[in-house]
Amino acid sequence: MIVVAADRSDHAAEVIGEATELGELAGEPLHVVHVLTRREFLDLQRASTEDTGKPVEIDRVRALAEKQAGRAIDRAGVENAEAVGLMGKPGESIAEYAEEHDARYVVAGYRRRSPAGKVVFGSVAQRILRESARPVLMVGGR
Repeated sequence: MIVVAADRSDHAAEVIGEATELGELAGEPLHVVHVLTRREFLDLQRASTEDTGKPVEIDRVRALAEKQAGRAIDRAGVENAEAVGLMGKPGESIAEYAEEHDARYVVAGYRRRSPAGKVVFGSVAQRILRESARPVLMVGGR
């Protein structure tokens, strides 16, 4: 299996496209993973509590993340990929998912950033590289 990290950016379609080619060459299926962060979860909790008076269920949060992965798959025009939704820290969650499912490769995108931007903001791509015990293919963006 190939685990593909998909965010909400336009670059995600290109990352999925590259992963699709790798999957075809390696004879491996794709699992396109989108991770909702703790902050996004808290925003959903707040909105749900304000709207309904009830907290949002964890299964619903994962379903929303899975739906986002499905949208990325659709934008990439790929048919044979499984959408996966997770919640947590994106880099760590993706690396853990790849390890738990014995992924052959992890594919992720990155954007060019200034040195200060890398230090101040961190990078999901950097975390995937550091955390993953699997080979990682990085797909550059603008």
